[in-house]
Amino acid sequence: MSRFITEHGMTVTAVTTAQMRDVDRVAVEVFQLGILQMMENAGRNLALSALDMLDGQTGDILILAGGGGNGGGALCAGRHLHNFGCRVSVLLDRPAEQLGSPAAAQLAVLRASGIEVAGIEMSGTLLAGSALVVDGLIGYGLTQAARGLTATLIETCNRHARLVLSNDVPSGLDATTGAHPGVVIRSDRVVTLAAPKTGLRGVDNLFLADIGIPPQVFTALGIDFVPPFSGQYLLPLTTVDA
Repeated sequence: MSRFITEHGMTVTAVTTAQMRDVDRVAVEVFQLGILQMMENAGRNLALSALDMLDGQTGDILILAGGGGNGGGALCAGRHLHNFGCRVSVLLDRPAEQLGSPAAAQLAVLRASGIEVAGIEMSGTLLAGSALVVDGLIGYGLTQAARGLTATLIETCNRHARLVLSNDVPSGLDATTGAHPGVVIRSDRVVTLAAPKTGLRGVDNLFLADIGIPPQVFTALGIDFVPPFSGQYLLPLTTVDA
């Protein structure tokens, strides 16, 4: 058995996919947190982590985005990175009109800022030519192996990308068990959101991001989660044997 700890030795409770789904639901339905509000916090933390991986330098950044909240967070990070002076490109794993409404809203802002979605035929060139790739294809809600264009983008990313930053979990990983039901993104860093997922035990270079969910949300669900942030919005986690 293993556990997550901060750099100061504090143990951090991990959650399963079902628990995290309940946390998101209660945060929105009971505590009135907006999805875009939490997504904004996630995207900013992702963008800051991306700059840290690049030693503070700007460069070519590629956003790989799916249609759900995970993709929306990655697209939001793309806006922040664009604002920081990075050259941002976007690849989607589906037609833009099939994005969920939060992801579509994030894409609309990027498009209004002059950033368009690249054609899939550019995937190899963009993945090989980017200083860093932000992986937002599949989040904690994975139910089966990645298929179709999603799987193709993961495979192409694994062949060509120099550095990969994953939003919440590496795309294709089972967030509860850590199983690989199919192809999985090879991440150089993972920024997991709100609470670590149980399936991330053993993942190297793992960070936890505060996205603004009050601890009372976890308490309402009977989850013994003590926020570890103490004035930090992003902090490294380590897995150790219990």
